[in-house]
Amino acid sequence: MDATFWLVVALFLVVLGSSWTAAGRNNARRLGRLERKVDQILRQMGLDPNQEVNLEILELMKAGHKIQAIKLYREQTGVGLKEAKDYVESL
Repeated sequence: MDATFWLVVALFLVVLGSSWTAAGRNNARRLGRLERKVDQILRQMGLDPNQEVNLEILELMKAGHKIQAIKLYREQTGVGLKEAKDYVESL
């Protein structure tokens, strides 16, 4: 009876492990597909999908605080005034 018990436990662990592995691969595929869709949306909006956009800067722009957005971008990145202005205006 002990051998049967351990055989059932081992079989259960093998089945459980294989289902977790398949779920992980499926999730990785789904995540990759979602990332590609988001990149495509960003490109259509005229944004570089590889460039991190600070949400605080976007909020400042939406609120009409362009100068504060430029100032914040300069503080975060250390770029010059012209580069910061061009970046913020491209949002």
